[in-house]
Amino acid sequence: MSEHPVFDRIKTEVDASPVVLFMKGTPVFPQCGFSATCVQVLSNLGIPFKGINVLEDPEVREGIKTYSSWPTIPQLYVKGEFVGGCDILREMYETGELIEFFDTNGIEVQLANPK
Repeated sequence: MSEHPVFDRIKTEVDASPVVLFMKGTPVFPQCGFSATCVQVLSNLGIPFKGINVLEDPEVREGIKTYSSWPTIPQLYVKGEFVGGCDILREMYETGELIEFFDTNGIEVQLANPK
């Protein structure tokens, strides 16, 4: 058990699914523009993910920032590894690096609108 009990809960969530997005709201109803952008990117790539609504748990909302040493939400984790927030995710998506990242991690991308 860690010195921050919420870290154990966060780690359990991060380890339970290959792709986890800590966000404000839910994948169906994001409650901030940044969370909505991340949901849209993941959906466009056909990536199944688990959304964790930090608005439902203030302890997780604050704890995730310390857990990752990242000050903002949303936060994306892939196979237990912190990837980044909205700006990083969007940049990786725009450059094609995100598709490569998922491929490298064995997560199949299924483009919603293949070119």
